[in-house]
Amino acid sequence: MHKRMTITLDEAVYDGLHRAIGKRRISQFIEDLVKPHVLDTALDAGYRAMAADAEREAEALQWCNALAGDVADAAR
Repeated sequence: MHKRMTITLDEAVYDGLHRAIGKRRISQFIEDLVKPHVLDTALDAGYRAMAADAEREAEALQWCNALAGDVADAAR
């Protein structure tokens, strides 16, 4: 869901945005710039990158399985 917001910019900044980005794309451009500063997306991106690393995921699974075996041995 999007919310409408009114901001005030220097005329030269607005003109530059209009020329460089295009009138209908300014809101998305500003949102893309601001989002990393107000949302904690860095952690999400890091987790996605780790999950995409198949070798790392295989090592993590092996480690988890070995840990589960250690816990089972300790319970005996």
